[in-house]
Amino acid sequence: QVVLVESGGGLVQPGGSLRLSCVASASFFSIYDMGWYRQAPGKQRELVADISRGDSTNYADSVKGRFTISRDNSKKTVYLQMTSLKPEDTAVYYCNRARGAMWSWGLGTQVTVSS
Repeated sequence: QVVLVESGGGLVQPGGSLRLSCVASASFFSIYDMGWYRQAPGKQRELVADISRGDSTNYADSVKGRFTISRDNSKKTVYLQMTSLKPEDTAVYYCNRARGAMWSWGLGTQVTVSS
């Protein structure tokens, strides 16, 4: 059973930045493609960024150029650096596998962008 723990969210003004972290208890973490997802109120969860085990990255059009995903396999951690935040980025952010069978979801971390 893999446990995912997200952190780093908070309240930020439009144009601000946040860095999210996600620690996974998975053995052999480095072999998994990982992703950051978000779910806004009343909307379905969506994948916003993913990083392969070879460090190739992909981004949703809505965050491209503003968000950067990275990973530190020695810490079993995946990061999401978010800049130029917009009110529409407000959501609960989660990490999980980007491909293959999902692990159980963590609690997520709330990001609120508001003035």
